[in-house]
Amino acid sequence: MALLEAQVSTIPQEQKAGASSAPLCPPVFMQDGEEEEEEQTETYLCVLWNSGCLGITYYDTADSTIYFLPDTPDCDNLKFLQRVVDEINPRSIITSAKQDQNMAQFLGGLGSADHKEQETPETVLFPSADFGLEISKQRILSGNFSFMPESLTCTEKILFLSSIIPFDCPLMVRALGGLFKFLNRRRVNVELEDGSVSVPILGFKKFVLTDLVSIDQDTYSVLQIFKSEIHPSVYKMASGLKEGLSLFGILNRCRSKGGEKLLRLWLMRPTQDLEELNSRLDVIEFFLLPQNLEMALTLHRLLSHIKNVPLILRRMLLSHTTVSDWRILYKTAYSALGLRDTCRSLPQSIQLFRDIAQEFSDDLHHIACLINKVVDLESSIAENRFTVRPNIDPDIDEKKRKLMGLPSFLTEVARKELETLDSRIPSCCVLYIPLIGFLLSIPRLPTMIDPSDFEIVGLDFMFLSEEKLHYRSARTKELDSILGDLHCEIRDGEMILMHQLQCQVLSRGAVLNRVIDLASRLDVLLALAGAARDYGYSRPQYSPKILGVRIQDGRHPLMELCSRTFVPNSTESGEDGGRIKVITGPNSSGKSIYLKQIGLITFMALVGSFVPAGKAEVGAVDAIFTRIHSRESVSLGLSTFMIDLNQVAKAVNNATERSLVLIDEFGKGTNTVDGLALLASVLRHWVSQGSSCPQIFVATNFLSLIQLQLLPPGPLVQYLTMETCEDGNELIFFYQVREGVANASHASHTAAQAGLPVKLITRGLEVSELIRNGKPIKPDKGLLKENQMENCQGLVDKFLKLDLEDPKLDLSIFMSQEVLPTASSIL
Repeated sequence: MALLEAQVSTIPQEQKAGASSAPLCPPVFMQDGEEEEEEQTETYLCVLWNSGCLGITYYDTADSTIYFLPDTPDCDNLKFLQRVVDEINPRSIITSAKQDQNMAQFLGGLGSADHKEQETPETVLFPSADFGLEISKQRILSGNFSFMPESLTCTEKILFLSSIIPFDCPLMVRALGGLFKFLNRRRVNVELEDGSVSVPILGFKKFVLTDLVSIDQDTYSVLQIFKSEIHPSVYKMASGLKEGLSLFGILNRCRSKGGEKLLRLWLMRPTQDLEELNSRLDVIEFFLLPQNLEMALTLHRLLSHIKNVPLILRRMLLSHTTVSDWRILYKTAYSALGLRDTCRSLPQSIQLFRDIAQEFSDDLHHIACLINKVVDLESSIAENRFTVRPNIDPDIDEKKRKLMGLPSFLTEVARKELETLDSRIPSCCVLYIPLIGFLLSIPRLPTMIDPSDFEIVGLDFMFLSEEKLHYRSARTKELDSILGDLHCEIRDGEMILMHQLQCQVLSRGAVLNRVIDLASRLDVLLALAGAARDYGYSRPQYSPKILGVRIQDGRHPLMELCSRTFVPNSTESGEDGGRIKVITGPNSSGKSIYLKQIGLITFMALVGSFVPAGKAEVGAVDAIFTRIHSRESVSLGLSTFMIDLNQVAKAVNNATERSLVLIDEFGKGTNTVDGLALLASVLRHWVSQGSSCPQIFVATNFLSLIQLQLLPPGPLVQYLTMETCEDGNELIFFYQVREGVANASHASHTAAQAGLPVKLITRGLEVSELIRNGKPIKPDKGLLKENQMENCQGLVDKFLKLDLEDPKLDLSIFMSQEVLPTASSIL
């Protein structure tokens, strides 16, 4: 458990401090020779695997805490899950009885020789219905947790738990529901207690594996790392999605599906492993050299022929191989040999080139030669089935020669048959039908009306089709015995050869899978090099001994593509000075873009990509938290402000001194005074942590935060503003960050740009000035006069429409219901 980093603690401070009403007892010291008894700790892991994603939770008896990992992608061989199992070493693994082959193979391999150093965990299978999403939510909400305030309503319970558990991760929620069922059934650590005593759960904590950087879905969404949009084609609107303007979209220049999948996986798993990051950067830097551009284009061309070989191998295991699979496999093996030969001419000091040169073995050449020698691809495509080349199997070749010579031979047989038939039959032919054999076909005569008329002496009637009668004769029976069912026999022989060829390929499946892994890695790094070349990115530097980030002339990688000119900004967040940056400035001055820019540059560096900056130095970063945009969730029934609070709560509960926290306009979703108080209290909480304070960037329009001096003075807090200039009534934005504090929000300028009428903007400035000076707000006389004129005109119209000669008219009712209410508003 030492390798895991706990990210959330939901245990109240009173429990942590061990507060109790019982009297304190003096400590008992151990005598010499006594040994402290070490308690046996166990972990129980629940995992679900579906559509390339993992949902993982586990219970640790050491601290009676449930740890969870939000839904995360994994490859088919479940390498990520293997890392989880290796780190937590569970006693039991709980999963669904409904599982695919990948999970079955993984569970079966846990007891293999590769894992002898660990005790093989017990596998517990529950029916898939026990992992239903709704029933899992009910198990979570019905739990009685000691860290939860008492007397909470169902709605309040949902709000409380939603700030701890990411309910937008369905696989993780289902795994958590399955873990609850296992704990209650097995009664872990309470086996001897009364049935009313439940398994103790003292908290929920998020965990990340060693070297991985923790980033939640809110951060991925707000930084636009991924962005799916509905496909514009009417044929794909129902189910088709395309990647919108996102970091993944501009970096994805991969030529293979494996490369695209690996790039997405890297973006989902930013890492602190400096050796891995530098190895990626070394390859990118090599391909950015001008003399290596042609080499990069050659590799790109070869990579476009590397296809999804693991899927083909799975179909081979099921004998579902198609003609296109053989063609794809041949092209992949042939292109992989080209990659190997090319990488052998590249510097072997780079690990990736050395791996490709060494691990792309002669087995690839053997596979390519076998397919080229055995499979007749042109004939296979034409017939849409597996066919073999000549001179592979003499028996098949002889049968094919017989089959090809059948038309002329059968014509001669038909001529002889016609000589023996009734003279009324004008013609006949001999047919070969697969699975049926040889038949004599004659036209139906006008006299042949009833089925009894079909009988001909010496012939066995078979069937009638398209006014043709089909019979078996002595000669066709002889042909069946001599030639047999040639077509089926040829197919059977070719299927046997295909099976033998499949066995040869599957025996070298490990080499092919390794080819895909290395080719995908090369594809991703070539794509990152292409983006770095086109957009002018630079190589980041890593300094694990320092905290914070230092960015010189940083740019927003997406915004710079959308704007005609982009103003770069520098950032420096150091050890002790200025860990909390409070950024003020007018609306639309670039505060949010600046925050996202810092987050994206840091994220790209932790992926192993070049970054949009003149120079960047990234210190130790273990997590990135954001509160910039609200991801509303109708299913949870949370208000926008509640979602904002949950995002900030994640940062407050999880952030360490190595975390990066980006907060934009927190507190604007409620009363101004309350929002300002919440923002100030959160920042003061971090200030009180001193050297344990995270690296925080806060953008706000609450100028009272500075004017009222709500934050304590000290080196931890630094104030920045977005530089602007007023030219008469016009506000000019420079989009440049400098030290200082804004003197106004200039909301009226933003309102004018949004197209609000000048009259409303002027009135807004008047009311703002009155509030600022503490004066009462009086109604607008101009608007009041306009309303009076409209009411007077309406009253006149009512009198003009009045018919005084109408005997049914009641003037008292008209005056009380129509005139008096209108008159009161006029006066």
